[in-house]
Amino acid sequence: MKSVAISVIALGLGVLTSSHATAETYAAIAFSQANGYSGYANRYDSRDGAEERALQECGESCEIVIWARDACAALFVGAGNGYGVAWSVDEGEAVRSAADQCDSRTTDCELRAGVCSAD
Repeated sequence: MKSVAISVIALGLGVLTSSHATAETYAAIAFSQANGYSGYANRYDSRDGAEERALQECGESCEIVIWARDACAALFVGAGNGYGVAWSVDEGEAVRSAADQCDSRTTDCELRAGVCSAD
């Protein structure tokens, strides 16, 4: 009986290790240009789950402005709720690209949300 229990435990650990190593994680950022609300989610095993949570965090008039799988995403917001978003496997690149996009659309851009899918 003891060897059966050890085999089951070993099999369970193998399944956890292999599924974790190949598991994809998702992040999403929601934003409302109407009122400036924002929300985000990360560490979800599906895009739908991450998007749903980001929308819940954001509130009324929000929409998903970016999502990422096994990567990072950033949202910058500026004057008049103009915004820029970007994603990258490199967190710094996502932030720089979103800032550049926001700066090309409006002024006074500031980081509103930066999130990596696995953080």
